[in-house]
Amino acid sequence: MDPIVRVASREVYRNRWMSVREDEVRRPDGSRGSYGVIDKPDYALVIARDGDRFCLVEQYRYPLAMRRWEFPQGTAPDLADLDPEALAARELREETGLRAQAMHPLGILDVAAGMSSQRGRVFLATGVTEGEHEREHEEQDMHSAWFSREAVDRMIADGEITDAQSIAAWTLLLLSER
Repeated sequence: MDPIVRVASREVYRNRWMSVREDEVRRPDGSRGSYGVIDKPDYALVIARDGDRFCLVEQYRYPLAMRRWEFPQGTAPDLADLDPEALAARELREETGLRAQAMHPLGILDVAAGMSSQRGRVFLATGVTEGEHEREHEEQDMHSAWFSREAVDRMIADGEITDAQSIAAWTLLLLSER
């Protein structure tokens, strides 16, 4: 059976971070349908480890109307497509001021495969040194802090960390340590 085929597409919205399109599709049985798709460049998420402590960032997440703890992550502005490791180093430096001697790939995550084309690359940063952050204007309310492994586990279990990408990345880290 053939996969779903796009027969028409139209962009309905665009800004410097994402675009939204509506696709007309033909399903394997020949019936027609439509998909709304959010297109964003791939992102990088970085778990910075210094011994047995890990760096998280907290910021206000407007769609949720809440402040949330998560691992540093993001895309390049203006829909740029950067090398994943370079993007990881950029995001880490930008959001936390940290620089890493090494970036170890841990895996790939799909953000919301039912509505978005965006994928994420997860890295473990080691050999970190502190420096000045280079946050974007939109990140002016962000701050970072170090947490023990036990604290990260507790924050996930207690619902203080609810960011799906951060929780999935933590799982990739734990699996890589087995």
